[in-house]
Amino acid sequence: MRQLCIYAAMLTCIAFFAAIPVRAQKFADLAATPPMGWNSWNKFACDGINETVIRETADALVASGMQAAGYRYIVIDDCWQVSRDSAGNIVADAVKFPHGIKALADYVHSKGLKFGIYTCAGSKTCAGRPASRGYEFQDARQYAAWGVDYLKEDWCNTSTQDAKESYILMRDALYKAGRPIVFSLCEWGSHKPWHWAAEVGHLWRTCGDIGNVWNFMDAGDGNAWGGSVLGNLDLQNGLEQYAGPGHWNDPDMLEIGNGGLTPEEERSHFTLWCMLAAPLMAGNDIRNMSAATRDVLTNREVVAIDQDPLGHQGYRVSFRDEIEVFVKPLQGGDTAVCLFNRGDQVKKLDFSWKDYKIGEGASIRNVWKGVAEGTTSAPYRGTIGRHEVILLRMHR
Repeated sequence: MRQLCIYAAMLTCIAFFAAIPVRAQKFADLAATPPMGWNSWNKFACDGINETVIRETADALVASGMQAAGYRYIVIDDCWQVSRDSAGNIVADAVKFPHGIKALADYVHSKGLKFGIYTCAGSKTCAGRPASRGYEFQDARQYAAWGVDYLKEDWCNTSTQDAKESYILMRDALYKAGRPIVFSLCEWGSHKPWHWAAEVGHLWRTCGDIGNVWNFMDAGDGNAWGGSVLGNLDLQNGLEQYAGPGHWNDPDMLEIGNGGLTPEEERSHFTLWCMLAAPLMAGNDIRNMSAATRDVLTNREVVAIDQDPLGHQGYRVSFRDEIEVFVKPLQGGDTAVCLFNRGDQVKKLDFSWKDYKIGEGASIRNVWKGVAEGTTSAPYRGTIGRHEVILLRMHR
């Protein structure tokens, strides 16, 4: 009887655990803070990439101080691939990359950096190149053999595919390949990945492609899709609950240094992305960037807000008279506050901390100016220019 009871208990236990859904791992130790790096698309698109550009960019990332500021990934976007061989293996463009992808990854690694590459979940990439549909496990093995550290998977030419299942398939392929690879899901927020992607990838796009422009909203198929700094920013409202260490909302790459924004707008763009705990993927030609652009991208105090280990995404607490207020809790009890004038006129500020449940007595540091500005015991007063931010850090 005792043996029968033990056997029955074992069956009950087996049935219990069989009922629990098994979730494949996704290298949970990666992307504890939002990934930082550079991606080729915003500046070089399809025609401008080649082996020399990527090598020189890796050199510049180190020489400019961006590596020291936390930027790690060099990512080649679309148009590196041209065909598949007789065995179905993905083939790189031999004219643009004469030494092959592995040699290029090795060079990037020799600089103390990490290497990323692009694919698409559909039958073809957005530029019409070979994509990974039907080749997920084969491609993942190839990426691992090349030494890839970061994979961006796009969502063009997908027809009736199910987004979640398509990305799960590539996640499982990457895991089976055995190399830890940060997985970036780029399906533009069309299928609300914030509801399901935390168990699939490390970051997911929440909107359409950013444009090199300040204010524009692409209506797409009738839904807001993004297309600018403000367009992509506005689509982040309410998504803060889904972000955290190892799983990040992604409002797309940075347009800083590409000429479409004023210096004030570049600083605001960077600040707002840091408040959102967004991945910081530079998209400019860092080989030839100005000192002003470099200073924005490498400001350690602003980057520290993005990379704060607590992993909270900042959120909007107020929007009145064209002034938006964003708050981001930080490790150790500090708080970052961003005052943002999205209007076209200079605005006066008379900011009462108690209205936003920020207690009295905290010291205030103006992060961009690098100076102390009193405490929260008194209202914050001053002016803020058009499209400008004031970034404050409170400390008790």
